[in-house]
Amino acid sequence: MTDFLHLSVLWLVTFFMLLGLLVLVVPVLPGLIIMWLAALGYGIASGFSTLGIVVFVVISILVIGGSLVDNLLMGVGAKQGGASWWTILVALLAGLLGTLFLPPFGGFVLAPLAVLLLEYLRLRNWNEAWRSLRGLATGWGAAYFVRILIGLVVIGLWAFWVWQG
Repeated sequence: MTDFLHLSVLWLVTFFMLLGLLVLVVPVLPGLIIMWLAALGYGIASGFSTLGIVVFVVISILVIGGSLVDNLLMGVGAKQGGASWWTILVALLAGLLGTLFLPPFGGFVLAPLAVLLLEYLRLRNWNEAWRSLRGLATGWGAAYFVRILIGLVVIGLWAFWVWQG
């Protein structure tokens, strides 16, 4: 690869890595997926050495884990707040459908709304319903920081890949 092309690929991948990190901070797009695609693009453009394959596999595992951590920590938080498993499943579905059909904020609105309303209908107690919602929000906040940490690790792994490659 020529120096100009190599430098262009580095700048482009760096841009998308930082964009992915930015949208992890302001969650509008799937930041970890953007970062994974940037790493994949780098691997394709520069060639996958043995180190590149290992680093890309680790990045892939981190991105899958980071994509699942949201739902896991929100569900655990809601459960600790008193929500039923049924409510948690419906909230997960509401969040998924909201994200797909009312982007970018549909999932952010529909999942908590589902928890609040379903827990009120189940318990007929607004205080208990709010407690479940606070649990969901606590899990969401924890997942937010975990995703950012994973994003920083992904950038560090990619930088190591570039530096060693």
